[in-house]
Amino acid sequence: MRHSDFAELAAFAAIVEEGSFRGAAARLGLRPSTVSHSLRALEEKLGVQLLHRTTRSVAPTEAGQALFARVGPALAGMENAIE
Repeated sequence: MRHSDFAELAAFAAIVEEGSFRGAAARLGLRPSTVSHSLRALEEKLGVQLLHRTTRSVAPTEAGQALFARVGPALAGMENAIE
């Protein structure tokens, strides 16, 4: 896995868990635009929209839910391993 792939997956998971780009950016120590760019790149690689976005909320699409179900636990396990 390339570093950029991991960063994109971590950004996606943080957005889902925090419920916002701003919250995910704060958690990851990044700018919201960087998190948005990472998500856009991941969606382009996968060829699918992962999040429903409105001006007030963010929610995973069906594809986003499926991806999060697979990568969320793995990312959490990795975070716990280095704490």
